[in-house]
Amino acid sequence: MKFTTPILAATALSAGVVLALASPLAASAHIDVDAPTTAAGAYTVLTFALPHGCDASSTTMVSIGLPDSIASVTPTVNAGWAASETLVDLATPIDDGEGHTITTRTGAVLYTADTPFPDGLRTTFALSLQIPADAEGETLEFPVLQTCEVGETNWNEATGEGEGESAHPAPAITVTAATGDEHGHADSAVDTDATHDEAAAMTTTVAASDDVLARALGAGGLVVGAVGIALAVSARRKQSV
Repeated sequence: MKFTTPILAATALSAGVVLALASPLAASAHIDVDAPTTAAGAYTVLTFALPHGCDASSTTMVSIGLPDSIASVTPTVNAGWAASETLVDLATPIDDGEGHTITTRTGAVLYTADTPFPDGLRTTFALSLQIPADAEGETLEFPVLQTCEVGETNWNEATGEGEGESAHPAPAITVTAATGDEHGHADSAVDTDATHDEAAAMTTTVAASDDVLARALGAGGLVVGAVGIALAVSARRKQSV
């Protein structure tokens, strides 16, 4: 019975250390996407958050794939990254409504780092685009291939209805009902500059939420650790008496 209290103290201390160290990783484990509006036909800016590297390896390139129903996007320029697009042929050419025939679409947007982006730092990539007008109720997935100095992570798994979360889910949005005219200029889909500002604000909110979670877990770990230390000290005093 003499060893019961020291063992409990050691266990509590270990749990506290684990919680404190794990809290930064718990803040965000996946590549997420946010948008100021998801209304069918609306113009919006999708912001993808890159929270970490590949098993601690620095990121060298991020490829964001686009659904077949989206013909083109406008990538936002990121300092320290070179942006490019991969074009794919359309099975059926489409009319852009201005007398031009479109035969290719943007299949993916590639961001290549000027220098490897360190693990443990967070950055975002924003794409301006129009949500398909006939996609109400659909889930649009944007698979992301993250290439690192060592290895890569393919965020391309879909989560079916009723299934648990995938290990590497593809960032996705669910298209809501249209709220504007047939050209997609909804009240919530404002001009490009305003939309960028909203996307930035939303990204800041997500980052703040992640930070609050990390701080809470870290504080919890420290409390548990402190209790463990107190128990250990108390046990030693009792043994010495």
